[in-house]
This record gives sequence, structure tokens and C-alpha cells, in this order.
Amino acid sequence: MTSAARTTPRLLARSAQALIAAAAVADVFRAAALRDHYLHPTDASLNRSGFISMIFVYLMTVTTVLFLVWLARSRRNARELSPEAAVPSAGWTVVAWFIPVVNLVAPRRIVLDIGRAGSASWEKRETTLVNLWWAAWVAHALLLVVASRVAPGSLACLVVAEALMLAAAVLAGLVIERVTALQSAAATVQASPWT
Repeated sequence: MTSAARTTPRLLARSAQALIAAAAVADVFRAAALRDHYLHPTDASLNRSGFISMIFVYLMTVTTVLFLVWLARSRRNARELSPEAAVPSAGWTVVAWFIPVVNLVAPRRIVLDIGRAGSASWEKRETTLVNLWWAAWVAHALLLVVASRVAPGSLACLVVAEALMLAAAVLAGLVIERVTALQSAAATVQASPWT
């Protein structure tokens, strides 16, 4: 059995999926509390929005770390499953998410490269799934920036931004599921004595 088959990050994937869902829900509550404070600034609304924002930041931090650990593990598995494939370096797999402007395009490419390298079964539907996830995520981030400058406190912007965040969370969970499942299947095939 290959070491990739032994280390396919199923538990890590499930944990990342659960935390992404929790962070997305927390973001909805955070956005609603911030809007409430924007419209009705009181000490109580400030305390409430501050508390919910603090929970969201903690959840998002843990979620980000766990997602990046899953991605790094998936990258390592992809490299092992397909040594000749173009897979980003371990450092770039993580650092690209934190470089302004670069983080709007590079992480999508990284996930696609890892997915393709980790499985011969990677198809157009997986690429479409990654593209939809990334479009929802970037649209959410850009809408937050634009709305905070153009229409702060706008209910319409809030609803659209949070819908994009929830869509991105669901799609991220599906991307994690597909990459992990395809790598697991590829590792099983490689480990089979009849291949």
C-alpha cells in the first residue's frame, strides 16, 4: 500500500468541511449583528457585534489553518500519486493565499493542479466545481470591499454577500470531498497488486 493511501486525509477533510460550515454560519450572524449596530448604535449592539465578530475570527482562523493543512496534505499525496505532474511547491501552496491580489487567482490554480495531479479521474465537472467555488468566494470578498465603501449598512449588499459566502462554503465542502475521494480512489488503484 502506498503511503498516499495510508495518509489520504479523510478525517482532516471532514473536520475542514465542518469548520467551513460553522464559519459560514457564524459569518451570517456576524454580518447581521454588525448591520444592527450600524443602524442602531448602542453599547449593547456594540458588545453583541463585538462578541459575535470575535467568535467568527476565532472560527475562521482555525478553519483557515485546518483547510491549509488539508490542502498541503492533498498536495503531498498528489505529488506521490503523480510524481511527474506539475504540482505547486509546499510553500507556495500556503503562501499564495496571503499575498494581496495574487490571492485572487493563484489559490484556484493550486487547487486545480493538486486535483488533476492527484487523480486520473479528474474531469471537467471537477474543474467546474472548483471554478464555481472560487467565483463565489472572490465575488463575496470583492462585494464586501465595494459595499463597505459605496453602501455601508445596505441590506441588499448584506444578503447578496452572505448568500455568496454560504454558496462558497458549500462549494468548498464539495471541492474538499471530490479531491479527497479521487485521491483515495487513485491511491487504492496504485496499491492494488492487479494494476
